Amino acid sequence: MSADGVHPSVRPTVAGRLAAVVRGAVGVDLPVRVRAWDGSQAGPPDGPVLVIRSRRALRRLLWAPGEMGLARAYVTGDIDVEGDLAEGFRRAWRSARSQSVDLPLTVRDKLAVGLVAVRLGVIGPPPRPPVSEARLSGRLHTSRRDRAAIAHHYDLSNAFYELLLDEHMAYSSAYFTDPGQSLHDAQTAKLELVCRKLELRPGQRLLDVGCGWGSMVIHAAREYGVAATGVTLSEQQRRFVAERVAALGLSGLVEVRLQDYRELDEDGEYDAVSSIEMGEHVGEQNYPTYTALMLRALRPGGRLLLQQMSRRAGAAPGGGRFIESYIAPDMHMRPLWQTVKFLQDSGFEVLGVEAMREHYARTVDAWIATFEDRYQQFVALLGEEVARVWRLYLVGGGLAFEEGRMGVDQILARRPVSPG
Repeated sequence: MSADGVHPSVRPTVAGRLAAVVRGAVGVDLPVRVRAWDGSQAGPPDGPVLVIRSRRALRRLLWAPGEMGLARAYVTGDIDVEGDLAEGFRRAWRSARSQSVDLPLTVRDKLAVGLVAVRLGVIGPPPRPPVSEARLSGRLHTSRRDRAAIAHHYDLSNAFYELLLDEHMAYSSAYFTDPGQSLHDAQTAKLELVCRKLELRPGQRLLDVGCGWGSMVIHAAREYGVAATGVTLSEQQRRFVAERVAALGLSGLVEVRLQDYRELDEDGEYDAVSSIEMGEHVGEQNYPTYTALMLRALRPGGRLLLQQMSRRAGAAPGGGRFIESYIAPDMHMRPLWQTVKFLQDSGFEVLGVEAMREHYARTVDAWIATFEDRYQQFVALLGEEVARVWRLYLVGGGLAFEEGRMGVDQILARRPVSPG
């Protein structure tokens, strides 16, 4: 017997208490096995194991229940996952869908959770948020705040993205045309698809809004002989593109600018405009300005190719609190039909839409394979916390495309030759 009169063999374990409170509060069984800091375990005998390393992990969940608390605990290492992280996510989503989860918690449920928290010794002040969380200020989607949001995501370092991406440095969905195709060849196929849809020819002018690391402008100039202009808010991207353009001898064909899309003032100067997965960063209020400026930049009859992520109706516009706080602050996605309506309302004639969701799932799978293969290099470059942020992001994002909660589409449109 212990001092409190309870035999050790029947004392409730940490893992057992956690399983009981989850079952009692939200009506679901643990979707994965849990191992707590006292060595106790609960949950399914097979599959991934969620390792709770300390009471601080539960304190994070107590102060930020749900996605945010779990994310903070994971990126700081307060919790970890042994086994397949993606499979752990799949089981969690499957459990949530198959069982009737009644949220928010009732007063009785909250009291039960609080009692368990007291017994486990996890009551205390909120732990500090991880340093890798974005901390933006100012009014949403001002030029200044947009620059800060882009810098948080894209200015990690060019070396980071060179480790992760293919030789094109294409940070967007590829287009797979063969089951055994490499990511580089699939990104080449995507760039070719965009160029064909835009009907590019030598001597034409192309504007790429949100040019990233220059994959589109460089490919269009090298393979189609067009004069290409790219604009970006990222100084690191601008520098990378300028250096690559000079090394390839394309300085006479490719120009890259550090410029906000709202600063575009080139009425009818371009034969074609592309914008590949940049529109998600524009925001709902500014989207009409974004589409109107691209229309104005085109000559009458000129074509636009917009590749953009979409979300299922009812899903979080920014992809959820984790993505919005750690990866892409202020991002806004919408169902596909709403983007098409924005284009039509601005004066574009929509010529066609091609869904690429399954291509993005394969693209992210390739990124994950590269990330895991080079994980220690990522840690050495940016530190363990940021590496864990990106592991969580890639795995969660890949599953969102795999399960259809997010999509990506290419929308082809043109500026009419005459009104009406």
